[in-house]
Amino acid sequence: MNEDKNNLNETVVDVPEKRDYERELLLLFEQNTPIKVLKELLDDYHENDIASVLPSLTKEQRVKLYKALGVDRVSDVFAYLDDVEEFIEELDVEKVADILENMDADDAIDVLDELDVEKKEEIISLMEEDSVADIQLIESYEDDEIGSKMTTNYIAFSKDCTIKQAMRTVIREAEENDNISTLYAVNEDGTFYGAIQLKDLIRARENTPLDDIITTSYPYVYAKETVENCLEQLKDYSEDSIPVLNKNNILIGVITASDIVEVVDEELGEDYAKLAGLTEEEDVNEPVFKSIKKRIPWLLILLALGLVVSSIISKFQETIPLGLLVLYSFQSLILGMSGNTGTQSLGVTIRLLSNEEFTGKEKLKFILKEIRVGLLNGLIMGLISFVLIGLYVTYLTDYPTLYGIPYYGFEISACIGISLIATTVIASLVGTLVPMFFKKIGVDPAVASGPLITTLNDLISVFTYYGLSLLLFVQIGLFSYPLL
Repeated sequence: MNEDKNNLNETVVDVPEKRDYERELLLLFEQNTPIKVLKELLDDYHENDIASVLPSLTKEQRVKLYKALGVDRVSDVFAYLDDVEEFIEELDVEKVADILENMDADDAIDVLDELDVEKKEEIISLMEEDSVADIQLIESYEDDEIGSKMTTNYIAFSKDCTIKQAMRTVIREAEENDNISTLYAVNEDGTFYGAIQLKDLIRARENTPLDDIITTSYPYVYAKETVENCLEQLKDYSEDSIPVLNKNNILIGVITASDIVEVVDEELGEDYAKLAGLTEEEDVNEPVFKSIKKRIPWLLILLALGLVVSSIISKFQETIPLGLLVLYSFQSLILGMSGNTGTQSLGVTIRLLSNEEFTGKEKLKFILKEIRVGLLNGLIMGLISFVLIGLYVTYLTDYPTLYGIPYYGFEISACIGISLIATTVIASLVGTLVPMFFKKIGVDPAVASGPLITTLNDLISVFTYYGLSLLLFVQIGLFSYPLL
């Protein structure tokens, strides 16, 4: 038995070393491989790996690579590049136009967006009308609409076709539109009718009615829908592609699985940026002043709120007796735990709000749950703080001997413990209700960023902490306090 476990551990740990495709590609150019041989060898490598070595090649080597690949494969390679402008500059304008014509319209737009306006217009003027029309269609939609994320790379045919006619259409169009795992059937007026899986079309007998293999209840989205509103639907269906329709139900494009992955990545990046207190997601290579522009708006808002918090603390300083100044030592503990608790609730709430099925009744249930979680967490932390801070103030500071009150240390820790319970519950409530409020008024709940929630909780916690201190020690005199 032990021998089997050891063998299993060896299998898990001892992973064979993978081939380094990038290194292999670089060696081909270092060895000055002839173009004819290079062309044959490059057929064995994925376009993503070829794209990854482009920055490491010299201009002469890249020119040689373009010749070996040909326009079609260069188009596929450029689709994997994040920064394509410097490579575009190495090619003549007509060649660039040919490359973009062979790319999916959405990928071509990504490339064109990196170029200056004059260069972009010059290239578009040399492209075929069909390609330009596809680009203009996608660009006609706002960045937050599904239409801006779709591709026109799909195959569709009339629902009245025969199996044989449908197969001929697939064979004829597959060279230009390689997104063929799911095919689409349309009515005579171009409106969406249903979808067909390629495997079903291949297996169908010639005399089988095409309608028998068409799924008419296939999911679809409208081009004008916002990404945020239908993202969950796109993820839930897990299809290779989902049709995109205009307001007249005419099929105008599809959104593929890879498009969905990119959309999810963009949404997560934007939400993460907002949670960090940024107006937009940052890029590692972007200019310093551009980064400052993204960060400074929220920082100024937080600065203003921070000044309010500081002014409130200064007001409490005037009313708290000198004998209770020890409370200031634990102020950061109260504020820190309040901010952490609020941020935890914020993260969970934003995740749930992205679910379209999160109903009003479920929201109320979730709010009550967060209150219970905050209360129990507060009780645990409050009890621990009561014991540890009480022992610390009593035996490791001069406060008890200085003022001659035996249990003064535990009265202080009791006040801190009660404050922790109260602020934790309030922080959980704030971290839950604020993003819900933003969602209700049509503002992205991610705007309720971590720094914003933390600062709001600081404001509330200051009132709670010092208010309770004055109440317990001064107003109702539940605890005693020493006077100088």
